[in-house]
Amino acid sequence: MMKSVLTLSTVYYWLPKSQGISLRRQIRDATVEVLEGVSQLLEVILRSPQQSLTQEQLTSTGGVWSACDQFAQLPRDNKAAVLVVLSDQSGVVKDALEEIEQALAEVQDPFSDVLEDEQGGDEPRGNQDTYWSEKDRRVIGQCHGLMKASAACLRKLMSAVRSNGDISTPQKLAQLDDLGDISKEISPGVDDLALCLYPPMDYIGVESNVAKLAALLKKVLEIIRCSHVCGESQLTWVQFLEGAIDHNLQKTIDLIHADS
Repeated sequence: MMKSVLTLSTVYYWLPKSQGISLRRQIRDATVEVLEGVSQLLEVILRSPQQSLTQEQLTSTGGVWSACDQFAQLPRDNKAAVLVVLSDQSGVVKDALEEIEQALAEVQDPFSDVLEDEQGGDEPRGNQDTYWSEKDRRVIGQCHGLMKASAACLRKLMSAVRSNGDISTPQKLAQLDDLGDISKEISPGVDDLALCLYPPMDYIGVESNVAKLAALLKKVLEIIRCSHVCGESQLTWVQFLEGAIDHNLQKTIDLIHADS
């Protein structure tokens, strides 16, 4: 076992950074998961009665097998590794969008199913802090537009990387890594904005986070524009999304300050 562990570690360290940072990170994470699983298994064996096979040993062994099996699904190059990152981020943003859309679909009170058990009975609640006002809903509509622009940006970027991504030169490898790294900032930005939208709505937080997300998306689009994945057809949607971001940002700010 010691020889196998050392071999696995050596193979990772032999992988040159020139193959791409995104690829190296994913192989590193997979390697660490195997090594941590082996370490946990050894600890379980050492504290188990001699010549016994416990359920804990079986569970830990299964964890090691599962971690090892993941190597077959690892990306083979940096382009594929960046596509994994983009796909993961796109899924997180999609979940945040669906959560907001589901809450908006509620007639008045997005927390009714959470709080009704605590209150008991059919008496209506008088706490308006759990409701969205009409102004709140208009603000959410524009924020939702910005969140949709975030999702569209990730989808379009995935398509561009899939079609035009190139790993033939160090410069292009680095550009792909930059795209993967900046994309990881989008889902936290969307989550921060979404959290401000729940009642009672924090208008100061909404304005701050909508501005931060818009600035981040503009930065992402600029990096895309300057990269080799952006051809003439990609430039069209880059420009469209820039306009959509500016529109939703300004409309959100206007709505927040409309009655102030």
